[in-house]
Amino acid sequence: MVENVTSFSRSGLSDFVLQRVSAALMALYTLCVLGFFLANPDVTYPDLIGYFSSVPMLVFSTALIFATAAHAWIGMWTVGTDYIRPHYFGAHATAFRLVYQAGCVAIIFLYVIWALQLFWTL
Repeated sequence: MVENVTSFSRSGLSDFVLQRVSAALMALYTLCVLGFFLANPDVTYPDLIGYFSSVPMLVFSTALIFATAAHAWIGMWTVGTDYIRPHYFGAHATAFRLVYQAGCVAIIFLYVIWALQLFWTL
């Protein structure tokens, strides 16, 4: 059996489910924040800091950061494997794809570190 070691979960079905769950979590987070702004039309900066520094929102934001990272990785991995192949890039397609994937991992890692630092040091 051939296994692709660069896939997030090594299963197409798992990747599909993770994409949908992470998208639902992103939608729920958006609705939660939008609801806060609709319920508090005259929000002040201290109110905003209090809302985002509360433990439930910190946990929710952390879950969202990791869900977004997983969602982005699966999407970018799919794009890379669909479009960076020998048909388009010739014999060097694997090298191009590995560089592309390493770049994606680096950018997603930096995003996660930056976002966690942003939320946890409010």
